[in-house]
Amino acid sequence: MRKKNDILLKSAFEEAFPDLLRFFFEDADNIFNMDRGFEFMDKELSELFPELEKQGGSRFVDMLVKTFLGSGEEEWILIHIEIESVSGRNFAKRMFQYYYRILDRFEVEIVALAVFTGKKNQNQPAFYQKNFLGTKITYEYNAYGIQQHSEKELLAMNNPFAFIVLAAQKALLMGKIPEEELGEQRLTIARALIQTKQYDNEQIRRFLYFLKTFIHIENFEINSKFDKEINSLTGKETAMGIIETIKMLAKEEGIEKGREEEKVIIIKHLLKISDFDVDKISFLTGVAKEFIEEVKIDLNNNR
Repeated sequence: MRKKNDILLKSAFEEAFPDLLRFFFEDADNIFNMDRGFEFMDKELSELFPELEKQGGSRFVDMLVKTFLGSGEEEWILIHIEIESVSGRNFAKRMFQYYYRILDRFEVEIVALAVFTGKKNQNQPAFYQKNFLGTKITYEYNAYGIQQHSEKELLAMNNPFAFIVLAAQKALLMGKIPEEELGEQRLTIARALIQTKQYDNEQIRRFLYFLKTFIHIENFEINSKFDKEINSLTGKETAMGIIETIKMLAKEEGIEKGREEEKVIIIKHLLKISDFDVDKISFLTGVAKEFIEEVKIDLNNNR
C-alpha cells in the first residue's frame, strides 16, 4: 500500500504542478512561464544516482522538473522535490548531494523543496552544514510538512493543490477512524475541488480517481454514496475514463506479466472502488461476464 500511495502522490503532484508552484511560491505566475509547460526528468534523475539501483532502492517519490521563467529569457531552472514520510538522519546530506550533482550535470539554477507526508511536522532545520579547519559550507532548502496547515486553512486557499495536501493528511487516518467518518471527509475534499470550478472534467475525473484510490475504503455502501454524490455535483456520470487511469496505475506499479493478468488487475480495481455490477464492468472492459465472476469470487475469498 505504501509503495502504491507513493506512486499515486507523485502522479498527483505532476498533474497539479502549476498549482503546486502557486502553493509554495508567492507570485508564481510571474516567476514561472506556465504556458511553456514542464518536463519531468525522472530518467535524468535516476542517471545521477545509479547507486540507488545497485542497492535495490527505488526513488519513486523523487521528482526533478524542468521549468521556464516568466522573464521571457531562454534560461531555465530545475525544481527538485523530495516527498518523504519521515526525515532520516542523513536526509539533509542527501538533499545536498542531489543539489551538487544536479548543478554539476546541468549548470542551472535549482530550487529544492522537501515535502514531508508523515504524521508529525518535521521541525528539524532545513539545511546541511560542514565545517572543518576554516572550510565551511551551508546548504539550505525549502521544507514543508503536510500537517503545517489545518483543514480549514487548506480548504480556504482556493488552490487545487491544497486538496492534495488535505488528502495526504486524511490518508494518515486510514484504519484509525471509522470508515463512515473517513468517507465523509473524503467527500468534503471532492466537493471542495468541484466547487472551485478551476478544473475541467478530465482533471476532475483524474483527481477523483486519485482521491478514491489514495484514501482507500473497502465498504461498498460508502463508495456507492461517494459515486452518487459526485454524479449529482458534476451532473454526469464520471465512470468513463476510469479504465485508462487504472491501466496507467497498473503500469506504474510495474505490472508487466501479460495481458491476462492486466485484465484481472483492472477488474479487481473496478470491483473494489466502484459500485458497478458485472454487466457494466463487462461493457466497460470488453471482458466476458464469466471471467469477471471468477475474479469477483477470488477477490471475496481473499478478503
